[in-house]
Amino acid sequence: MKKRNGLAMLLTGAMLCGTLAGCGGDTSSDTASTASTGEDDGTLNMTLIMSLRDEFLSALETGAKNAASEVGVNLATQDAQNDTSKLIQYIESARNAGDDAVLVNLVDAETAQQCIDAAGDMKVVFVNRAPADTSILNENAAFVGSDEMTSGGYQGDFLAEYFTAQGKTDVKYLMLQGTLGLVHTEQRSASVIQHMKDGGLNPIEAAAPLVADYDRANAMDMISPLLSTTEFDCIIANNDAMALGAVEAMKAQGMDPTSIPIVGIDATVDGIQAIKDGTLAMTVFQDPNGQGMGAVMAAKNMIEGNPINQGTDYEVDDENANIVWVPFEPVTPDNVADYE
Repeated sequence: MKKRNGLAMLLTGAMLCGTLAGCGGDTSSDTASTASTGEDDGTLNMTLIMSLRDEFLSALETGAKNAASEVGVNLATQDAQNDTSKLIQYIESARNAGDDAVLVNLVDAETAQQCIDAAGDMKVVFVNRAPADTSILNENAAFVGSDEMTSGGYQGDFLAEYFTAQGKTDVKYLMLQGTLGLVHTEQRSASVIQHMKDGGLNPIEAAAPLVADYDRANAMDMISPLLSTTEFDCIIANNDAMALGAVEAMKAQGMDPTSIPIVGIDATVDGIQAIKDGTLAMTVFQDPNGQGMGAVMAAKNMIEGNPINQGTDYEVDDENANIVWVPFEPVTPDNVADYE
């Protein structure tokens, strides 16, 4: 995939700054935290807590592990299994173990302040999923992720160009939404519709949005009854997994998924293959390795008093210096080879 040179750049920058600490071990475990030893040897200890371990977040985990190894950070990983209470417990465990920082992939965007409170003196980096209220971010709490208004915007731009070329203005769509209450669900859903309008289309709901919680099987089950009973021109999904669920549902009913544009977000391995196969019209590359690396570097930089994006090529937000943006990129049949 494209943009996989972040770690090499990170390592070079770390060597130039004299901050490379050696061979900090990868101490992650699927079930238990093992990173914090309590020893004050100068090595930084951190824990990455994921809301769940899906394809995208597993890639983010790998990016964080690799970055931690490069810069000499001990990093443990945990899976909260989509349970906020477990996530808070893992934060408290990391604090009690003496960790220097915790990297949090929120289950619920409204619980960010609870996470900060549970962390105590630890630095907190929210990764991938932003707090509902980013004003709570400060010198001890940051966010590293991608601007979700951009991701849905790329979907909307693609659909506007696609249907404009067909001379079609009124476009009926089915939408597969992720978990309600999450900022990126709301922003992806809103921005795709807004960009369709900005592109000259009149987007029309063919049915109420289907809340499939970013899950492929849920998406397949929920959209199946609508495929033969509803008139629609395209399928919009908040992520690739749900988009591929729609593809599978169409195939199961003997329908051709290439007959309409189905669009996703994330550019997962399966999503990229679907674009190559022609069953997915486009996706949007969200860089999990970059987000994982950026989160580790933000935590390290906060601890050491450096700008939070030091050692990366990512920019901070114009209005909130505690936010680091990892850019999205549209992926279509024209450039899909760049992302393999």
